[in-house]
Amino acid sequence: MIARVAYGVALMLVAVGYSATLAQSPSASDALLDRWDLVVQRGTQTSPSWLEVERSGTATLVGQFVGSGGSARPIGKIEFTGGTFRFAIPPQWDSNPRDITFEGRLDGDRITGSMTMGDGQTVTWSGARAPSLRRAGAPAWGTAVTLFDGKSLEGWQPLGRRDSKWSAVGGILKNADSGSNLVTAQKFDDFKLHLEFRVPKGANSGVYLRGRYELQVDDAAGLEPSSHHLGGLYGFIAPSESVARAADEWQTMDVTLVGRMLTFTLNGTTVICNREIPGITGGALDSAEADPGPLLLQGDHGPVEYRNIVITPAKSAR
Repeated sequence: MIARVAYGVALMLVAVGYSATLAQSPSASDALLDRWDLVVQRGTQTSPSWLEVERSGTATLVGQFVGSGGSARPIGKIEFTGGTFRFAIPPQWDSNPRDITFEGRLDGDRITGSMTMGDGQTVTWSGARAPSLRRAGAPAWGTAVTLFDGKSLEGWQPLGRRDSKWSAVGGILKNADSGSNLVTAQKFDDFKLHLEFRVPKGANSGVYLRGRYELQVDDAAGLEPSSHHLGGLYGFIAPSESVARAADEWQTMDVTLVGRMLTFTLNGTTVICNREIPGITGGALDSAEADPGPLLLQGDHGPVEYRNIVITPAKSAR
């Protein structure tokens, strides 16, 4: 009896050891496990995208993809053979119901490939490993800078194909209707940001940190916490609770961004506490995550108002 128990234990140990060996064995696909900042080429036009590849269990590759618009989309399975990888994602806001298919090749610290849209159009893309943006220590903060003087659009510029509907009226930066986005002429690395905003019933806007990471701004009073509503980092991080005020009420946003680490206080309640931003969100200006970027206010979705916009840059980042 003792011998049989010992034999069974030995078999279990062998099985566990075998499984551990499988889990730890290096694979050619290991080099693909990372976050990737992509640039998509459509004729003479470029747009940013983002890809994350990770392993589910011992063998299956899964991930997330962010296109030029919309939010992060899950990738159920990524096939990898001989340095070439393939995957497909269903449409999100795309008008064509067919899947979007991807094919790419890994070459050291870069990936290149093509993307075929649901309508059959094929575009090319290339990517580099996304920077970690980890900081050696806490930043020392510089002098606060008022970004909106309350009476003009000095220091701001409209961006996009639509006409600008922005104006300065009585201390308020107002977007009257769907039009262009608005970006600061200055660019920032690590910073603290304070602003106040007001959204009409059913309205939608957004504040893009470094022009890449959207904090959703919408009429979200009474809604469950979601990364797609006020208090969330769009498509990535949901707020811990919903503290949105009613439409047409002024609300406050206080943000600290250090590297990828985000703390977001909405109406006096911290709803995101020192969470890592995985990558760019849809609508980002670019995917050059290592570079400083502007503050962008989304104006292409409808009316919104901002005021008291103050940013405090770090004296020295990194």
